[in-house]
Amino acid sequence: MTFKNIIVTGGAGFIGSNFVHYVVKHHPEVHVTVLDKLTYAGNKANLAGLPAERVKLIVGDICDQTLVERLVADADAVVHYAAESHNDNSLIDPTPFIQTNIVGTSVLINACRKFDVRYHHISTDEVYGDLPLREDLPGHGEGKGEKFTPESPYRPSSPYSSSKASSDLLVRAWVRSFGLRATISNCSNNYGPYQHIEKFIPRQITNILSGIQPKLYGTGKNVRDWIHTNDHSRAVWQILTKGKIGETYLIGADGEQNNKDVLELILKLMGKSSSDYEQVKDRPGHDLRYAIDATKLRTELGWQPEFTDFETGLQHTIDWYTTHEDWWRAEKAAVEAKYAQNGQ
Repeated sequence: MTFKNIIVTGGAGFIGSNFVHYVVKHHPEVHVTVLDKLTYAGNKANLAGLPAERVKLIVGDICDQTLVERLVADADAVVHYAAESHNDNSLIDPTPFIQTNIVGTSVLINACRKFDVRYHHISTDEVYGDLPLREDLPGHGEGKGEKFTPESPYRPSSPYSSSKASSDLLVRAWVRSFGLRATISNCSNNYGPYQHIEKFIPRQITNILSGIQPKLYGTGKNVRDWIHTNDHSRAVWQILTKGKIGETYLIGADGEQNNKDVLELILKLMGKSSSDYEQVKDRPGHDLRYAIDATKLRTELGWQPEFTDFETGLQHTIDWYTTHEDWWRAEKAAVEAKYAQNGQ
C-alpha cells in the first residue's frame, strides 16, 4: 500500500518527530502534515531542517473535530502519535490524559471513518500492566520468561496506561462495528534523539551534563524493554503499509534492562563512577517489568531492529544530547524543580 499525503498527530513530539524524519528521509514521495498542540512535550525545533515542501506543521488539538475533519478529508492515512504520556503527571492530574488520549482518539477515528482514511494507532506496552520481575535478564533477546503478546489481557496500572488502553479498545470497536481501516501497535520504551528531558534516560544524561547527581526510583530493579526510536519508526511504517487491517502488532527489540543497570551504564559511558547517583522514593504503582514478544511483527512483516546492542544505542543517544545542548538547556531547571516538588 502506498500513500502520498499522511497526517502525523503529535509529530512535533519525541517518537512522532523521529517518525517524520524517517518518512522524509526514506520515502520522498510522501507529504507529511503534522498536527500537534505543542504542549510542553511538543517542540517545533524537533522538525527543524525538514523541507517545507514536504512537511507542514498545523498547530491544533486532536479534540477539535472541525479542524481534524478538514485535514483528514485530504489525507490518505493518519498515524496517531499524539498523547499525554508521562506516568508521574497522570498521577498528579489524570484529566488531560482522559481528554487527549480517549476523546482525541475518538475524534480521529470518527473522521477516518467518515472519509474512509487508513488509520494507524500508536500505543504502549503499559496497557498490559506489568510482568513478574526477573533477575536473570536475557542477553540480546535470549533466555526464557513471560512476555507480552498481542493476546495478553489488558491490566493497566496508572491513569496514563488506562487512558491508552481505552483508546486501543475504541479503535478495535470501530474496526469491528464500522469497518475502520485500522491497525494498532503497542511498543516498549523508546529512547533516542528529541526525547523530552523529563523522561528517564534523557533526564539522567542531562543531569550529568548539568553537574546534577542522577536520581533512581527505589531500588532500580524495575525492568523496561528498550528500543531505539529509529527502529520504532521503521516498524510503524512497515505496519502502516503492509499490516493486516484490524491486527495488533507489538514492537520490541529484546532490550530488557533494569533501571539501575541503565543508569550505571550511562554514568560509565559518560566517564563517571557507576555509583554516583541518589536513590529517591519510588513512584506509586510503579510497574515491575515490561517485555515485548515481537515475533508477529518479525515473521509476518519481516521487520528486524538495527540497534541490537543497547550500549551502542545509548552512546548514540548520549552523543546527541551532548551536541544538542541548545535543544534542552532552557527547560532543564523547570523540569528538575517540578520533580523536586514531589521529592523525586
